[in-house]
Amino acid sequence: MERTNEEWLQALRGQGRAAALTDLHSLLLRGLRVALRSKGRITEADVEDFVQDALLRILPALDTFRGEARFTTWAYKIAIRVALSELRRRRWRDVSLDQMTTASDSDFVPDTVADPDASPEQQAIQQAVLQTLREAIASDLTPKQRQALVAVRVHGMALEEVAQRMGTNRNALYKLLHDARKRLQRALQERGLPSEDVLSAFGIAAQVRPDAGSASIGKGTQT
Repeated sequence: MERTNEEWLQALRGQGRAAALTDLHSLLLRGLRVALRSKGRITEADVEDFVQDALLRILPALDTFRGEARFTTWAYKIAIRVALSELRRRRWRDVSLDQMTTASDSDFVPDTVADPDASPEQQAIQQAVLQTLREAIASDLTPKQRQALVAVRVHGMALEEVAQRMGTNRNALYKLLHDARKRLQRALQERGLPSEDVLSAFGIAAQVRPDAGSASIGKGTQT
């Protein structure tokens, strides 16, 4: 399993694909077992599912790997995001959108806060503006905008499921999320905060595409 970044890419794209996939699967499986120990009752089958889902995202995204970190670190971060996204989805599966919106502050945990690889600077920005962002979401968004943003961005619910619960379609939900983002920008500017930096720090600044899942509302390569 000792490969350089280039060796990983070549193997996953070439004749050594099967062996490289087996090795990458083993690395991710071992890493997720450790990372998810504190997340409650997670079975070996759950971890296996997370790894399989991560591989389905990693392989089509090989061309996006820029080599700024070790390939295995890049792949592991994708696997972590996949796992956290699914765990959030399971947690809120039987909870109404109204209950999500009124959840306690401790439930507001954006992906980058949960990401153990977030830089100290990023963590500092997040903690400094988190309360202001909460207030803006609570007071400056319409009820429907707040429901949609909290369900999709905070709790990781898929766009299709949120649209179904709200009695709408993907395109209308996309427009709702886009308008919510614009309102948050204005609200943060009025509070003297650099809105783009703040929203980017919390993964809210990326464009949401009508043909994309909830992973499109995040940073970099997400779930």
